[in-house]
Amino acid sequence: MIRLLKILIVIGLLWSGYWYGAGHLLRLGIERWFSAQEARGWQAEYAGLSTSGYPLRHINMLTSPALADPGSGIAWQADWLMLESPAIWPGRQTLRFAPTPQRLSHFDRTAVIEAQDMAAGLHLHPGIALELAQLSLSAGPWEISGPDGAVLEGDGLTVAMVQTGRPETYRYDIDAPGFSPGHGLRRMARATETLPASFEALSVAMDVTFDRPWDRRALEERRPQPVAIELRLADLRWGGLTIMAAGKITVDGAGRPSGAIVLKAENWRQMLDMAQSVWSIPQAAWDSVERGLELLARMGSDPDALDVQLNLRDGFVALGPFPLGQAPQLVLR
Repeated sequence: MIRLLKILIVIGLLWSGYWYGAGHLLRLGIERWFSAQEARGWQAEYAGLSTSGYPLRHINMLTSPALADPGSGIAWQADWLMLESPAIWPGRQTLRFAPTPQRLSHFDRTAVIEAQDMAAGLHLHPGIALELAQLSLSAGPWEISGPDGAVLEGDGLTVAMVQTGRPETYRYDIDAPGFSPGHGLRRMARATETLPASFEALSVAMDVTFDRPWDRRALEERRPQPVAIELRLADLRWGGLTIMAAGKITVDGAGRPSGAIVLKAENWRQMLDMAQSVWSIPQAAWDSVERGLELLARMGSDPDALDVQLNLRDGFVALGPFPLGQAPQLVLR
């Protein structure tokens, strides 16, 4: 019995030494990361850093963290940020955000983010490459507001990037239940009173293949670049407005997409009116677009529904037979 007790005491001491050693390295890594951002010219600071969680977890609490990149004009600050990981493997990090207001700024414009139970997960494979296995963001009820009140809000949010059986391919799933544009956006888009306050569905599911897996080289060298995208389903439903999309595209070395995406839209005329009021494009241009869509709609059984295909080739995009112009370049900086 005494022998077993001695063994348990030795194991406890060894584990305690490991916990404190690993905790010190994690704390040192956080301090060095903030120092590295300051050396790059960023504002990167926090008021305090404490470590807890013994014996099974490491919990690092940053109070009053603030980050600002003068080059992009983007800045963020919060009351606190918690970094939590199992003591046995620090490569499985969970970031928990304060439910109190967070401020996200772009130059002189500031948005206030409030979210319940907002957390981000970062799961890395063991090994010196630190290959990404999963990246996720989830939240309960959330709201983004500006000087004039709520801009966007929702009942929840789930964003996940999960590595598949092919290391360079990641599955993306995005779901925003109860998504609702604020009164300002509704007025800008001339959203009618017949539309409900929130969307019935707003989700995206797709697989993206990159030229290499996401790992530490994404920070030290360059970002992995997409080479193929399979849009399994994009689903947007807001009252009588519905858009569904699916398709496959490939991306060349210059970021030019090629392929096809099938679009199904119901009540497309109302969508066109809303888009016109938001983007303020000259009436003549919209008249041309509307005539083309009218022609495509008449080819189907329901003139209020569109069942068309976006064709992408050689850097250009067309809606069915009608050219729309240059396609966006898909390059991750």
